[in-house]
Amino acid sequence: KDLRPFLLISVHSVSSMVRHSYVRKPKPNSLTSPCYDHIPSNPLNSSPNTYSERNYYNLILKKAGQFLSELQLNLLKFALSLRAYSPTVQMFQQIAADEPPPEGCASFVAIHGEHTCSTGDVKKLLKKAADRPKPYLFKGDHMFLAINPNAPVVVLYAEIGTKEFSKFHKILTKKAVKGEVAYILRHYVQKPSSEKVRLSGYGVELAIKSTEYKAVDDTRLEGTNSTVLEDDDDTDEVQGFLFGKLKQLYPDIKGELRELRKHLIESTNEMAPLKVWELQDLSFQAAARITSAPVYDALKLMRDLSQNFPTKARSLTRTVVSQEMRNEIEENQKHFAETMGLQPGDSALFINGLHIDLDTHNLFSILDILKVEGKVLDGLNKLGIKGKTLSKLLRLNVHPIEENAALDIQHSAIMWINDLERDQKYRSWPSSYQELLRPTFPGVIRQIRRNFFNLVLFIDPTQEDTVELVKLAELFHKHNIPLRIGFVFVVNTAEEFDGNQDAGVALLRAFNFIADDSDLSHAFSSIASIYNKVQDGEVLTMDHIASFMKKKYPMVDVKNIFGIDSEFDDQRKEGGTFYKKTGLGPLPQALFNGVPFNIDELDAEELETFLLQKMMDTAGFFQKAVFMGHLNEHTDVVDFLMDEPNVVARINPIILNTVRKYLDLTPKAVISDWNDFSTLSFQKTSSNMRIGIVNNHADELSEGNTPTARAIQAALLTQNGNTAKSFITNLVKEETAEALTLGAKILKFAVKGMDNDAFEKKYNTIGINFIRTQQLFCQDVLKLLPGQEAVVSNGRILGPFNEGEEFQPEDFSLLEKTTISTSAEKIKTQIKEIGVNSKSDLVMKTDALLSSTLKEESRRDVKFPKDRLSVVKIPPQEGVHYDVFAIVDPLTREAQKLAPLLRVLAQVINMKLDVFMNCRSKLSEMPLKSFYRFVLEPEVVFTGDNHLSTGPVAKFAEMPESLLLTLNMITPENWLVEPVRSSCDLDNIHLQEVEGMVSAEYELEYMLLEGHCFDASTGQPPRGLQFTLGTKKNYDMMDTIVMANLGYFQLKANPGAWLLRLRKGRSEDIYQIFEHEGTDSAADSDDVVVVLNSFKSKILKVQVQKKPGKVNEDLLGDGDLEGKGIWESLTSFAGGLQSEEIQKEDNTLNIFSVASGHLYERFLRIMMLSVLKHTKSPVKFWFLKNYLSPTFKEFIPEMAKHYGFQYELVQYKWPRWLHQQTEKQRIIWGYKILFLDVLFPLAIDKIIFVDADQIVKADLKELRDLDLEGAPYGYTPFCDSRKEMDGYRFWKSGYWASHLGGRKYHISALYVVDLKKFRKVAAGDRLRGQYQALSQDPNSLSNLDQDLPNNMIHQVTIKSLPQEWLWCETWCNDDSKKIAKTIDLCNNPKTKEPKLEAALRIVPEWAEYDHEIKHFLKQIEEQKKIATPKTKPPGKIIRFRILL
Repeated sequence: KDLRPFLLISVHSVSSMVRHSYVRKPKPNSLTSPCYDHIPSNPLNSSPNTYSERNYYNLILKKAGQFLSELQLNLLKFALSLRAYSPTVQMFQQIAADEPPPEGCASFVAIHGEHTCSTGDVKKLLKKAADRPKPYLFKGDHMFLAINPNAPVVVLYAEIGTKEFSKFHKILTKKAVKGEVAYILRHYVQKPSSEKVRLSGYGVELAIKSTEYKAVDDTRLEGTNSTVLEDDDDTDEVQGFLFGKLKQLYPDIKGELRELRKHLIESTNEMAPLKVWELQDLSFQAAARITSAPVYDALKLMRDLSQNFPTKARSLTRTVVSQEMRNEIEENQKHFAETMGLQPGDSALFINGLHIDLDTHNLFSILDILKVEGKVLDGLNKLGIKGKTLSKLLRLNVHPIEENAALDIQHSAIMWINDLERDQKYRSWPSSYQELLRPTFPGVIRQIRRNFFNLVLFIDPTQEDTVELVKLAELFHKHNIPLRIGFVFVVNTAEEFDGNQDAGVALLRAFNFIADDSDLSHAFSSIASIYNKVQDGEVLTMDHIASFMKKKYPMVDVKNIFGIDSEFDDQRKEGGTFYKKTGLGPLPQALFNGVPFNIDELDAEELETFLLQKMMDTAGFFQKAVFMGHLNEHTDVVDFLMDEPNVVARINPIILNTVRKYLDLTPKAVISDWNDFSTLSFQKTSSNMRIGIVNNHADELSEGNTPTARAIQAALLTQNGNTAKSFITNLVKEETAEALTLGAKILKFAVKGMDNDAFEKKYNTIGINFIRTQQLFCQDVLKLLPGQEAVVSNGRILGPFNEGEEFQPEDFSLLEKTTISTSAEKIKTQIKEIGVNSKSDLVMKTDALLSSTLKEESRRDVKFPKDRLSVVKIPPQEGVHYDVFAIVDPLTREAQKLAPLLRVLAQVINMKLDVFMNCRSKLSEMPLKSFYRFVLEPEVVFTGDNHLSTGPVAKFAEMPESLLLTLNMITPENWLVEPVRSSCDLDNIHLQEVEGMVSAEYELEYMLLEGHCFDASTGQPPRGLQFTLGTKKNYDMMDTIVMANLGYFQLKANPGAWLLRLRKGRSEDIYQIFEHEGTDSAADSDDVVVVLNSFKSKILKVQVQKKPGKVNEDLLGDGDLEGKGIWESLTSFAGGLQSEEIQKEDNTLNIFSVASGHLYERFLRIMMLSVLKHTKSPVKFWFLKNYLSPTFKEFIPEMAKHYGFQYELVQYKWPRWLHQQTEKQRIIWGYKILFLDVLFPLAIDKIIFVDADQIVKADLKELRDLDLEGAPYGYTPFCDSRKEMDGYRFWKSGYWASHLGGRKYHISALYVVDLKKFRKVAAGDRLRGQYQALSQDPNSLSNLDQDLPNNMIHQVTIKSLPQEWLWCETWCNDDSKKIAKTIDLCNNPKTKEPKLEAALRIVPEWAEYDHEIKHFLKQIEEQKKIATPKTKPPGKIIRFRILL
């Protein structure tokens, strides 16, 4: 039979119109032929005029539909719309480039380092492939049937659907089926399109800016973007007019309606501030408006209200809210507060009971959840499970609990050397369990006369490791540690070996003799004395034991004790038998309360620490049990321990491993074939188990070598249950198999009651085809080689077993116990009432389906006490559906994202949706101060002429022109985006001053790779450690520094396969990578491979340790920090000018500054010019790239070239664990102070921050060289000489006066940082810690960049710079201006004078600098000027898009 349908098939879209996005299977290492055989050659390549992009897209979906359910097909469309698999395609492209591809090849194969694009060369390259090393295979690689693990690996790089792919694919599949090669396919396009991919799954916010201080540049820049007419939102309502409806009724007057809408907004003063009393009920009023709308319009209305709230607020104030609705909302809120801890205004989303945290999940992780849930829903539906039973099964926890299995320690083979409850030496200790609840000092282990803590040591007396373990046990025993200690001696059990020949046997017999003569405690002390005579590095010998016995027992004949007729052989065989039965690994082994120690914990030097820690941890478990009444004075504590569910009779890692493989038993093809194999059903020792046999012969099949298999099958087909059971029991005995091999007749083993004639007839005619079918099943589905053995339990695959590895009867008992307790019993309970013929089959298939899903957090059963007035309920359509519950306040930032998300999901999946309005009462300020768009489409969109559309955009239509707006991109956490084109100042969008349309394009420049790093020895983060990310050929393309806060680091990367290394220099000299998690290579691999193949976040965990001889060295110590040539290339998230020059001298002035918006970029250029004109030292400017405009980034290289300075654009993503700011200005303030230790290279000693709106009048070299007297940074104090401003000096009274205690309050416009000292005292980590604590309060840190260092002045010292280093007219009198070395244009809270006016008035040379820069800019523009046509649309439209 063709059993390939067992596998889930992937569908690859091959058209350029989907940018080579494709769908990867849940099991990426299973690549099978049928899917690729169904893919036609790309018709767009051959006949572009006759086959449209839409037609080809539909063709792909049609082919995909042969392998996917309707639900999965909709998710495929959604994934393609999101471009969810573009990073995977790009990853393969990067891997191919790293090979590199042979020149001129559209497709090629790589065979162990050799490449060819000719199918004829494959055979030749395979001949000597074994002599070359195998290539590295990635977790996401698509592998054809891996029949032979030793076969050479052939990697095909090709574009699916091309002729070249087809040629290679046919050849390689044939060879793979024969086991001649391992065939890997990686997507590769020889000449990829230069067109960028439009992305979605992000938000765009236009926040309303304060106009208290005018911060708009008066320079007019010519727009570079064309305008596009767009239809505005059809849900818009102004002053009771439903413009969406009017445009549908009167399409011929859309222009006039647009003008009317604009007139109503402006003339009726919709944007006028609301009174306080009008604000109070806005949330409830929005909810009332939404819940009263038609069901299918409710989400659209919620989206419109939340995303355009500033223009909708006034109309909401006229909405009446019923008291009944208020009461219902408050009752539901009380329920959610008690059950989930949700407060009014909080938001939550649940999909099938799974909590989707919108702060951590993005669209790509939600898509993954939908796919996993869809697979389960589809599977259960195919099994006939629906309705409430389906919902109950979904909520079952069928995954193994991640706790360590414990062995039963009540076995007679364990020799306990002490007993805390009975031994005389512990009589003075209290025995009550209540003693556990008495308070004690931390770390103290209570001495209670109960066997709470039990240590069992399995030892071979003659091993070297045993010496230290016995000595350690003696130490615990001697010092009265409350620990019961037992030994299992595992010695030679062969009778021909006695104690005169084998030291292990001799020690056991000596132990038994002494125990018989006195007691077990004395016996242990004696063998401890023997081991104390064994020197380090030696093992126990006969001489050690004999000399001790002769000295202690001179009157005893030692030879008789050790000899073959010894009477002291107790536990000799029992110890070995028990050890073998436990399934423990190589000796020595140790158990604590039955739980085995890990191999690294058994080191004698570490065992004491680990053991004491386990005792303290376990004490908490017993305290809880006593407190809850589960452990009382009448309960034996060891019995209590051994009754725990994790106690087993045998440890088998294959069974207990929580990482498991499962068969999919839901498709019809699988069910029928599986039933063919599951025919042997009987019980021997269990009433809960059915047994099926699948034959996987190693040899060529013939009737002569398959008598047992044929006899079993014949018996099952012809005999009744009990008779077949008895007969098969005879057949599977080893002696029966041997007799049949020697030619014995099969009926010789017949049992009483058999129908011999029927059996013999079937036996002689049954043939061997059924065995061939089973072999194919083992090969294709279970991935077994001929002759390999495996066990499949309720769809779970255990194996293949290694040669000599046995599955004991105890293993079957363990497997049965774990399967029943984990999943089977729970499933059985739920499906008891379903009317099906074979409930056992249903349990098996349901178990396989549910258990195969990834373990997630527990599901919640979300219910509303009342849902008549406060819940929007959208019923599902017929068929399989998701249960989706949303709890949201309609006027929150969460609602801005959730409403459009739910609208799109309603188009993608069939769902039952309930949305509860979690309103806040008594609002005192506007709940939303921004406009918002969430960019998301349910499937790929085509134009009217069947071409792919240009892609999704964020569109803000007909916006109010009076507002000053600033643009914020709300992207997934791991996206680093930057504007690449814009037609105006995106930080100050004032539509009254804009002609035409505001347009901007953002680019996803990098994806963030994050991680946490700790020293494996100390557990502390290695501050100052540097990592690099690159390839084998390009070592350090990106690099970063580890901070002390959580050992956090981040690296910029693009999709691909990368190598993570320690940076060459001190990092690599002192440290080595010890372990890593979240990477794509083995934990102990030398090469740490990191694969980025998704838009989702990737977070690594890395442990490092110091190299031998480097334990006392400090990364941040004095000396050459990174050796010669450090930071020669792009560093520390730097961009822009990649200077290859090294800062050979300390004379370079490093100036750091930040700016956002055209006005401050204009100030920044002037500040730079003023710095350059007052110094002869080389200057390097460092700018925060995150908020610079495209215009500035285009201009800065020209300015650097013209004026002869260096620059770098540094970039750092605000860490997700650090409290987020939502206001752009506060985010920029945070960047000024929070990341100084990780933004800049270690090679830089000092850096000077200069505000963009400053004019420098002195040489900053003087400031750099100033002695900071041991402080990590120096700030200038605020002036206090302008007395008329005393009323505005907030630091002179209240909190600040008390906190500073006479110290000065410093301004953050200019400061110098000693980066070495700053890192040495962990100033950055301290500042971030204090920020995290204070920033939770919205009233704290109002001036974040200067409040934070001033607040930390007692912990991180500030050197007060001389006052002349910063003069500001607001705070300093006119006389002091004469000696000013810098002039800052700080805001004046009294006059609120615009900065441009202040600059021209206060700084005479400012106009001169401004004119010089403008003249230079004009020269640049004339050189690059490109004429662009302009057209004026009828309304103000703002469009944004993001490109990859």
